[in-house]
Amino acid sequence: MLNIQKKMSNAFLALLGLPATAVGFALSTQIAALSWILSNKYHLDINDVAFVWLAGPIAGIFGQVIVGLLSDNVWFMGGRRRPFIMIGGLVSTIAFLALPHIRGISHITGISDIILIASLIALFLDLSINVTFNPARSIIADLTPEGKVRTSGYVWMQIISGFFGVFAYFLSMLFGNELLLYIAAGIVFVTAVFPILFIQEKKDQAEAEAKNQVEAKFGVVQIFKEIFPLYGFLVFGFYSLFYHFFPEALTPWHNPVLIAALVYSVIIGIVIIIQGFKQKSNRNEFQKIMLAHSFTWVAFQSMFILSGFFIQNQILPNMNISNITANWFAEKLTGVAQNSASSVGNIVSLGFFILNLIGAIFPLILQSIAKRIGRVKTYIFALIFSAIGYFYIAYFSRVEIDFYIGMFLVGIGWSAVISIVFAIMSERVNPAKMGLYMGVFNLAVVLPQMMSNGVANVIKATGNHQLLYIFCGLFVSTSVIFWMFVKEPESSTTSSAIPKAGH
Repeated sequence: MLNIQKKMSNAFLALLGLPATAVGFALSTQIAALSWILSNKYHLDINDVAFVWLAGPIAGIFGQVIVGLLSDNVWFMGGRRRPFIMIGGLVSTIAFLALPHIRGISHITGISDIILIASLIALFLDLSINVTFNPARSIIADLTPEGKVRTSGYVWMQIISGFFGVFAYFLSMLFGNELLLYIAAGIVFVTAVFPILFIQEKKDQAEAEAKNQVEAKFGVVQIFKEIFPLYGFLVFGFYSLFYHFFPEALTPWHNPVLIAALVYSVIIGIVIIIQGFKQKSNRNEFQKIMLAHSFTWVAFQSMFILSGFFIQNQILPNMNISNITANWFAEKLTGVAQNSASSVGNIVSLGFFILNLIGAIFPLILQSIAKRIGRVKTYIFALIFSAIGYFYIAYFSRVEIDFYIGMFLVGIGWSAVISIVFAIMSERVNPAKMGLYMGVFNLAVVLPQMMSNGVANVIKATGNHQLLYIFCGLFVSTSVIFWMFVKEPESSTTSSAIPKAGH
């Protein structure tokens, strides 16, 4: 075991966060490049792009829970999380190398449907990300004690992952999205495969927890019961799959099903809150966190997928391409003149560059605030900034600087969404089932992501791209309301008994 691991030093916490960094860089690359390459190189419309993105949630439904369960109960290649992190990194690398060659793969395989090829590649990419992300998050909880040290572990994860995400968007502006895919293949391979070799997992812990798993089995039926707050998102997600293939027959049902899914989720949230007043339990807190988190992810996933269409229709018509700030990087550093298509990609990339820069910097600030007022209150305040940012973009965004100001505000909430929430959630579940519960909790991410297809359909039907950020603001505001009823974990009030991370 490395000395830095024994001391739980910041250097070890940073090393522990590198596998998640691989996933963060992969996600940033996917966000920067996938919608752009599908809409500009392969000319898919907003509905088709949203459909291809459904591969991610589908992969998450199966990949996260199954891998979480497996990684709690196996030991090979010197660990229980290590094998999945390494395998996921390898598959991600292959998927990134394949994305620029969708047409060539179509010719080789004889499959003429570009949407099908793109969906399959996106499915493998998302499967690999899901295979990696759950163990990468779980290993932090495995090897750190509850409280400040664990929170520090997740904060370090977000800081490093955030800066790599920033780097991905910078590379996108500098070299373009196609070259970014090749660079991502190399970075993901290096950061996923090599750092985990220097981290020693605890076999005795794995054996004890595997024994606990035998004594307290958690099957498919139990998982399905656990996620009952998410049934609305689940139903609409599968409706979206059928809607793509049978649009004429299912169009009359689209808005009623979408509204019913959202109403169900709100009503169930109220029921869970009332139950929490009557009888406090970790299970009730877990369900409140899961549902609150789900509304946040409807907003963020919709933003990630559809921002390019918003820029193209709401901002680009108001600007002269020669005056676009986001084009400066590519034009000055490469000498390549930018056109309308590349300008859209550059503005999106610079906006998400700002989002991830704030996401990388603010966890340290939020951690300091959390020590004074608690993690839940800190998280709520951060989300409020995101809601303000979304509404600002929706109602005041006319030129690119408006979009960047909005992304700055949204980034404050984003910094909390992918750092603090895991520390809060991990203290509400059985440590013996951490990988499994990470997988179950991730369903509060992937099932809401499928709602983005509904957002895309509404935007296409109305032709109003402003609705994207109005919806995002409303979803995050709903999340904030539910988070107000989440209790602060006990470790936040017993910090004196928790060892501090070293330097």
